[in-house]
Amino acid sequence: MTGSFTTSNTGVPIEDDNQSLTAGTQGPILLHDWYLIEKLAQFNRERVPERVVHAKGSGAYGELVVTNDVSKYTKAKLFQPGAKTESLARFSTVAGEQGSPDTWRDPRGFSLKFYTEDGNYDLVGNNTPVFFIRDTIKFPDFIRSQKRLPGSGLRDHNMQWDFWTLRPESAHQVTWLMGDRGIPKSYRHMNGYGSHTYQWINEAGERFWVKYHFKTDQGIDFLTQEQADKLAGSDPDLHRADLYNAIEEGNFPSWSLKVQIMPVDEAEGYRVNPFDLTKVWSHKDYPLIDVGTYTLNRNPENFFVDIEQAAFEPSNIVPGIGFSPDKMLLGRVFSYADAHRYRIGTNYAELPPNRARAAEVNSYSKEGSMRHTFNGPEVPVYAPNSYGGPHADPSRAGDGGMWEFDGAAVRAGYIQHPEDDDFSQAGTLVREVMDPAARKRLADNIIGHASNNVTEEVLARVFQYWTNVDAELGAKVEAGVRANLASADGAAEQSSAKPQEGQSSAPGTSEERSAVEVGAQS
Repeated sequence: MTGSFTTSNTGVPIEDDNQSLTAGTQGPILLHDWYLIEKLAQFNRERVPERVVHAKGSGAYGELVVTNDVSKYTKAKLFQPGAKTESLARFSTVAGEQGSPDTWRDPRGFSLKFYTEDGNYDLVGNNTPVFFIRDTIKFPDFIRSQKRLPGSGLRDHNMQWDFWTLRPESAHQVTWLMGDRGIPKSYRHMNGYGSHTYQWINEAGERFWVKYHFKTDQGIDFLTQEQADKLAGSDPDLHRADLYNAIEEGNFPSWSLKVQIMPVDEAEGYRVNPFDLTKVWSHKDYPLIDVGTYTLNRNPENFFVDIEQAAFEPSNIVPGIGFSPDKMLLGRVFSYADAHRYRIGTNYAELPPNRARAAEVNSYSKEGSMRHTFNGPEVPVYAPNSYGGPHADPSRAGDGGMWEFDGAAVRAGYIQHPEDDDFSQAGTLVREVMDPAARKRLADNIIGHASNNVTEEVLARVFQYWTNVDAELGAKVEAGVRANLASADGAAEQSSAKPQEGQSSAPGTSEERSAVEVGAQS
């Protein structure tokens, strides 16, 4: 199969495996892109019953309190001055399974559900402001490269670096991942980001592009690779226990919610494409605006009911909030809800953590597995009807799916802006955001990871990848990996030469120690 052409599950040759079909370069993804739908639907059904991604997680209930006035940007009720909104949060690792340790180097999911009087609003993000890819058609491929080999069942660094270096758009996120924030000290000691670009709409109908930033009030803190490796064996549920115990003791963690606002008419001329999930907006160009405080103050009564059955989906938006041309966001609008229907059932929205708590539900949805709520027999089961059944009301609804776009169906990626490249922002992160100590830890983390069973062909791309991010960093990575490999080879040769005829190597030989040392770095 290696090297052959891509087909659908029924053998139909595929035109393009990298770009989804959209209405123009910035328009919505088209439903008749059947191969995209096939990929996402198939991907969502690969695991039973744990989540395909973000399987290991923890969460708690809390509230958002708005302390600043941002009503000129959005009419969403949860963001009006003084508003208090009940919420559920779930934090998670990405690639690991249910039993994996909390301290693996991995992005952390940061998903929030707000129970508003206009319905549930879900914000699905991470502890990083960017992501590895910019088009959702690559999401199944990316996740598979971070999971396990089909033959051995082992995770494989070579597979990870092969994908990352073949998709250079990943450089910004991989720089975050290999840096200090790749292993937070706890869920309480990390920021959260909506990551995607969203849309806000005010009462006058004016539209703005918005990015969410939840800044931890506990302060950013992290674990070194050595600390994390030890804790993975001695305390694999460290982050889960930390969050639960802190809340149980009344030490409620909190985050300051801030947003960046971009007027719609400034997006086209901005120096990077503002809808590209691998990019950030400069805080100098669009300063952070205070919104309020997000606090977690109540542990779940039942972990399975409240956290494992929790379903977060970007398709849950409320009036005053909408989508953007971000292709990762638009794909997730379909994919997340579809995954929930498979994993926890057609009627997952009736489960306790997912049901609307502050809004009235008037739906024509009926029957299906595990249905336990229903309308009275006098309520019609279709719309429109002449018997008083609920009907759509444009005056109550939002129009968050609207923006201007051209109508041609294309697979063209994003419109290129003046500073759109894959490495510049990652280089800025290295040279201008990280201090010398953080840059050294970054280099050490990369060297350790890339020294573990990565082939020479892929290593050549790894060295070029980091040279493109920063020339000095690339040189350090290459020198460090080469030194590690030479040391391991030398130790192996020395060990193999030591035993005499009729003798065997005792435990703890230099070969075994070398393997342990290389493994510890990774």
